[in-house]
Amino acid sequence: MSITTKNDNYVTHEVRNQVPPLTGRNLFLDNAPLVEGLAREGGAWAHDRAVEVGKFWGGEPLQWGFDANENPPVLQTHDRYGNRLDAVTFHPAWHQLMARGVHDEMHALPWNDPQPGAQVARAAIYMSGTQAEAGFGCPITMTFAAVPALRATPSIADEWVPRLTARGYDGALKPASEKPGAICGMAMTEKQGGSDVRANSTTATPIDGGGEGAEYLLVGHKWFCSAPMSDLFLVLAQTDEGLSCFAVPRFLPDGAKNTGFQLQRLKDKLGNKSNASSEVELKGAWGQMLGEPGGGVPTIIEMVGHTRLDCVMGGAGGMRAAVATATWHAMHRAAFGKPLIDQPLMRNVLADLMVEAEAATALTLRLCRAYDEAAAGDERADHFKRLATAVAKYHVCKRVPNHAFEALECLGGNGYVEASGMPRLYREAPLCSIWEGSGNVMALDVLRALARTPEALDVFLEELDAATGSDTRYDAYVQTVRSEFSRPAELEHRARLVVERMAVALQASQLLRHAPTPVADAFVATRLGGDGGMHYGTLPPGTDVTAIIERHAPVAA
Repeated sequence: MSITTKNDNYVTHEVRNQVPPLTGRNLFLDNAPLVEGLAREGGAWAHDRAVEVGKFWGGEPLQWGFDANENPPVLQTHDRYGNRLDAVTFHPAWHQLMARGVHDEMHALPWNDPQPGAQVARAAIYMSGTQAEAGFGCPITMTFAAVPALRATPSIADEWVPRLTARGYDGALKPASEKPGAICGMAMTEKQGGSDVRANSTTATPIDGGGEGAEYLLVGHKWFCSAPMSDLFLVLAQTDEGLSCFAVPRFLPDGAKNTGFQLQRLKDKLGNKSNASSEVELKGAWGQMLGEPGGGVPTIIEMVGHTRLDCVMGGAGGMRAAVATATWHAMHRAAFGKPLIDQPLMRNVLADLMVEAEAATALTLRLCRAYDEAAAGDERADHFKRLATAVAKYHVCKRVPNHAFEALECLGGNGYVEASGMPRLYREAPLCSIWEGSGNVMALDVLRALARTPEALDVFLEELDAATGSDTRYDAYVQTVRSEFSRPAELEHRARLVVERMAVALQASQLLRHAPTPVADAFVATRLGGDGGMHYGTLPPGTDVTAIIERHAPVAA
């Protein structure tokens, strides 16, 4: 028996009530808090450049991000003849991401153009680019953050800083002297130590005399080596004087391969799939001491501080990407008789996610301004950035995973499918909280900063006081923050709560002074005033969700 039909255009083949691609965006211009913050915090001179960058990254690079994740890096320990190779191969999309990131100076803008507002300008560019793909931000960040550490030893800085700040990129495994620019990674943690880097067992033996700038041979096993395809690595190792920092290149000064630097395996990570992370064995790897003998932690901390800044920046950028995707879906998907964007409860959820993203962005840019001011010699700004970086790193980065999950849920089952991009965003979300100091490390770092520079607390509280008088709920909350320090014996046990309250107050101070009233009021009511619930979408009645949504809705071409 055969069945024939006169028309095979079945109604089930029609694609209806599905969301069009969110493409052709300007990732800078449709992020109002970022546009306003760039001007407010000293980077207005970079507006046109940020517009150009935002337009570019909202186009083809969105596909590069998918391609780089669907084709992760592969380790080649040996060549076909059995010779040690220690190479990592990437999909071409990865190199496109890296090349354009370097071209846009995400890795070097403040060092190449150290005018007021340079850190803020870099943030606007970085937060736009990494929305297309966050993975390449890891080597970009480390290259950026390595520069202050390298300056500890001028002879090493003179060789490497020009390479690391150049606007050229070449991902081939060859000497940095043959490339238009270089990338830097780092290897600090080991199996037995983790965050306790002073427990490292890697040793460094001087070749001839030793000391700052001298040559050493390193022996050890690094549990995490970030961006193992880099041209240079900052590595911690033990010497007779104590834990020291070393600059270890992939190729020796004469152009020969640094054969003592051997990649063992790539890590199979939760997220950050496009980027390679590895274990590396140092079998007499050649390196030069960076900084003073025994001064490894103070030297590397110059790098760590800037990577933590980028963790906050990356967290804020990830929140913006989540908000844009969830809102776009709600704008074009109907349920129960009308578009999702018109459903009261969905509007509550979206507005709440938007408020969180704006608070993260405002804090990020204020922090960047502190870095600019500290670089210009402002001691109080230096105190503020030291303390506020740890505070922001703790809180903002911890907010990202649940923010990504709630945004994913806005898409329902579509959000659980890889093609939506939301699973990739969700997997990436915990990274910034774990990298360069997880929650306990950051909370305790706040206490260490307060112990070493007690005046930093006064500077921090002055920042909070700048917004007092604008909202009674905020004023009461600031008093709660102040009272936390009246019980020093309890601080370590309560460190997480104390730091959380510091961060929320700091975010509120920025929003009350600089954000539209509906955004600031919603944040204060729910995060400080107790009018919100434990989850997103619990903004109280009377919140102007329309104004918040209109401010944050993405715009496609």
